Amino acid sequence: MERYRIGRIEGRWKNFVPPVQGGMFGNAHSTSPEDQSYADAQVPELVEASEGTRGTESSHGSSRAASPLFDNTSPVRNRYNASGVETTSAAPEMEEVDGITYLDAQTRKQISLDLDKYPPLDHDTQANIVEKYRELGERLKAKGLYNCNYGAYAVEATRYAMLFSASLLLVRWGWYKAGAVFMGLFWHQIAFTAHDAGHMGITHNFVVDSIIGITIADFLGGLSLGWWKWSHNVHHIVTNLPEHDPDNQHLPFFAVSHRFFESLWSTYHDRLMHYDGAAQRFTAVQAWLYYPVMAFGRFNLYVQSWIYVFGGIGPKKGPAWWHRWLEMAGMAVFWTWFGYLVLYQSIPTAWDRFAFVMISHMVTLPLHVQITLSHFAMSTSDLGPSESFPQKMLRTTMDVECPAWLDFVHGGLQFQAIHHLYPRIPRHNLRAAQKMVQEFCNEVGIPYALYGFVDGNKKVVGHLAEVSRQGAILAKCQKALARRGDLLSDHHH
Repeated sequence: MERYRIGRIEGRWKNFVPPVQGGMFGNAHSTSPEDQSYADAQVPELVEASEGTRGTESSHGSSRAASPLFDNTSPVRNRYNASGVETTSAAPEMEEVDGITYLDAQTRKQISLDLDKYPPLDHDTQANIVEKYRELGERLKAKGLYNCNYGAYAVEATRYAMLFSASLLLVRWGWYKAGAVFMGLFWHQIAFTAHDAGHMGITHNFVVDSIIGITIADFLGGLSLGWWKWSHNVHHIVTNLPEHDPDNQHLPFFAVSHRFFESLWSTYHDRLMHYDGAAQRFTAVQAWLYYPVMAFGRFNLYVQSWIYVFGGIGPKKGPAWWHRWLEMAGMAVFWTWFGYLVLYQSIPTAWDRFAFVMISHMVTLPLHVQITLSHFAMSTSDLGPSESFPQKMLRTTMDVECPAWLDFVHGGLQFQAIHHLYPRIPRHNLRAAQKMVQEFCNEVGIPYALYGFVDGNKKVVGHLAEVSRQGAILAKCQKALARRGDLLSDHHH
């Protein structure tokens, strides 16, 4: 980013509202940069005259901008008050609550809960959090926690080789279902090291870690490391924001927030996420669908990988220009050894081949659960640009508690909150960093979300059920309004 620097800010910096969320810049009437950072970053006032929406005051005394009816063609959804906190219009005074009012009320409720639970968003408080966060980063670095434990990776590589060899040996002996289990365990385990390499957390060298990651993800797993980085880097920047984070945009199967009922515009996919009939039916039972869908998650990763690599979405210039060609070679090698040599040549019947594919892919279910576990049940509110990065990460991410001897099963993903704070700390050092992060949270007053694996799963499934309940209430609101409209029409006639 150095080549784009045009100056330095002296004093305290105040974040802007991003343009994609309605931030406006270059207003000639602004008298100072400080005024412009907040006053000019407000979304233009959009009022649907026919419905008479109007502004209101928040519980914290900040003026809220008026909100339109949800326009399903507009990419701009968020409303911000003077502190940059996402807000919505007040409930119109009407005898029956309509769907929009209900969603607005839910949004206000979630924001209010977050504002009560986490440190205030005033600049001094957030600046102190950032200062303590940077000091913690220096202490972690001084303690050597950015240095990779290559001995731990030697143990990892040994485990991978044993799982892979066991799978091939069992297939050779004709124990196809058992071989499929070990193949799934092999893919489950190597994904953790691909994740490390994608974050440059092994050698901290872009080229070396890219080669390691592509070798593991593409050649051994058939998945695109480039696609994963393309989406995962966005996830780390805008964690859990419904319209921005691709990792919680799973319609029509899941809605992790009531805001998906608005048919949100995805800034990542650059399209509208329709809350259509299929989405309404699936999300109504999403708590029951969670584990079955996770069991087939790997098939979706293949599709996303093919679209990315063969669609030419990735970089064509710069230091990563060669990734696409190496990934194409990797996928060709994967489908040669897995699709042709293992499935076609080594397994005699179509049924046994089908069973091998399904079992091996379903065995990776814990990995997909682990990936979603740390975010699905956490806050999806946007508290605006006033919120500091560390507070946002800790508000939207949970850690999973487990004994140290089970770390190899979770692969470092159980320390997601710590990982989101310091993505390049190598996986095997995250447990050592946990105590220091907990002390930081206690010092600045940020709750550190830590659950056991079973309790974390209960929290996620319970949250999905609650969002389904909200969807059912919304549907009742819409039906009630439709009936009232029919009655009014009949009375008019």
